[in-house]
Amino acid sequence: MAVNEQEIPAPKTFKQQLWNAAKLVLKIAVTSGLLYWVFTKVDFSKVKDRLLHANYWWMLVAVICYFCSMLASSWRLLSFFKSIKLNLNPWYNLRLYFLGLFYNMLLPGGIGGDGYKIFILNKAHKVPGKKLFWAIMFDRLSGLWAIGLITVGLIFLIPQIDIHIAIPGSIFFAASAIYYFVAYKFFREYTTYFFQAHLKALIVQGMQLLAIICVMIGQDFTGKYSPYLLSFLISALASILPITVGGAGAREAIFTKLSDIFPMDKGLAVFLPSSFYLISLLVALFGVYYVIRPARLEKGLDKSIFEGETVDENKSAAEN
Repeated sequence: MAVNEQEIPAPKTFKQQLWNAAKLVLKIAVTSGLLYWVFTKVDFSKVKDRLLHANYWWMLVAVICYFCSMLASSWRLLSFFKSIKLNLNPWYNLRLYFLGLFYNMLLPGGIGGDGYKIFILNKAHKVPGKKLFWAIMFDRLSGLWAIGLITVGLIFLIPQIDIHIAIPGSIFFAASAIYYFVAYKFFREYTTYFFQAHLKALIVQGMQLLAIICVMIGQDFTGKYSPYLLSFLISALASILPITVGGAGAREAIFTKLSDIFPMDKGLAVFLPSSFYLISLLVALFGVYYVIRPARLEKGLDKSIFEGETVDENKSAAEN
């Protein structure tokens, strides 16, 4: 079944539209409030000057690194889809992934990117929505796990954090063991490619950290990278909460607070998350093509969606 104009979600009721509009207004208000607070602490002109005098070749490399991290993220999601016997064409999955990025970044008040992916795969390929939800959830959890592991390593490199590395290391590995035990015990189906997916998650986070390093090199930075990288990872955790527009404001606020603790330049500390937001926004624009031409989403898609099954067989299984 092709994903076309007829596959767009049914029109929302007035109450749903009103709620979506209210959520968007609240997100804009929170984002604006956080940014206002940030620029009462940091001179805006210093951040603007960094953007105007940046080395744009290094900024381009940062965009490429972030784009590669999205390729790896799409590849990671395939591992969890394969766990539920959903063998998507990698190119189709990538196109759908970028469409989801577009919805998340540029349409924050409407249907989310993950919700749209669940809708499309459920309707077009007859995959139970609950299975898709948990596949995407474990995809997100693998990202959090990778952030945790890298954070433990960065803590070791920052002398301002007066704590023995064994403490955060033990906490992380104990939490990892519990995480895998719960997944294997209650969600065993999703652990088929568990370790493979989590290795890919490290690649995703590594490429994003590399993007931040490229931005810093473009600012002729010569100091210690570890405080900025750790702050970036912490801000990534804060941006997961759906209270701002694409994480804008939340990341800057976290960097601003942490610049009082770690030896960081406040102007650079605010510039980094702002530039990262612009980079992620630029990459998300790739998804607009599939909004304009939705028929191109499934170009070249193999009609056999499940391992050893046809779509018709899946329909019968779903009916039973």
